[in-house]
Amino acid sequence: MERSRSTCEEMKERYPDLHTEEILRKRADLANEIVSDCTLCPHHCHVDRTVGETGFCRTGSELILSSFAPHFGEEPPLVGRRGSGTIFFTNCNLGCIFCQNYEISHCGRGFQVPAEDLAEIMLRLQERGYHNINLVSPTHQVPGILSAVDIAAGKGLQIPIVYNTGGYDSVDTLRLLDGVIDIYMPDAKYGSNEIAHALSGAADYVDRMKDALSEMHRQVGDLVIENGIAEKGMIIRHLVLPEDLAGTEEVMRFIAEELSLSSYVNIMPQYRPAWKVREKSSGFEALRRIITQEEFDDALSIARKYGLERGVSNR
Repeated sequence: MERSRSTCEEMKERYPDLHTEEILRKRADLANEIVSDCTLCPHHCHVDRTVGETGFCRTGSELILSSFAPHFGEEPPLVGRRGSGTIFFTNCNLGCIFCQNYEISHCGRGFQVPAEDLAEIMLRLQERGYHNINLVSPTHQVPGILSAVDIAAGKGLQIPIVYNTGGYDSVDTLRLLDGVIDIYMPDAKYGSNEIAHALSGAADYVDRMKDALSEMHRQVGDLVIENGIAEKGMIIRHLVLPEDLAGTEEVMRFIAEELSLSSYVNIMPQYRPAWKVREKSSGFEALRRIITQEEFDDALSIARKYGLERGVSNR
């Protein structure tokens, strides 16, 4: 889908408007109220993170980052020629036993920053010419992110913001991001709640993922690409797991029948054993190997069966 330059320019004016009209500040205040009895994500831990209590995500009220840098390994419409300005947040609201970034997501590697510093990081990434601000694992840190975007908007932030999430998101929290996030990039990890519970600690993952992706699609629609670069919309990621533990059939059916046949879907083959699956006691022997070519080809065939042709699926 292509868009006229005038429409693109209109999009770039909304960050200052959201700041000037205090919409971002009010959204940040609402998010901070949620954190005091935390239901920010579907775990609904009901801890008071403002006084240092922590729930599933092991995160208090302060922003915690792991790194910020250009990324050239994302989907082509995000990377373009200049790269995606990626900000990795520490900790996670999922407990995936095969996590490839476990040092960050599970071991807490990172450093605290105030919202003012995160805003400066966003502006620095913009100044260096990256195509977007790519927020990785942002779900549990939405209040600080909204505050940072508010500050950055007042100082000239214009490039698209990407919400790069595991897909276990609350619709109420996502509504606070309506009009703020340009590109949603959720995982659609599983087609079975039972498997999601065993592998990621989220017993209702499939239901909440479907609700979240439906809300994301309502907000931004299908991916819009201008001159090869993503400007707005949704990219859905699905990691193929050994022995179809990811439940690809149900995931593709949902995307095709309940979201859009024009969905941009990245079916990913890069699973490798990591984190707890390398332990003999993990309980899932299949996860101790990479996927086969046949398993990957089967996943691609399922996507094509449901009419999903748009996206990246390279081994």
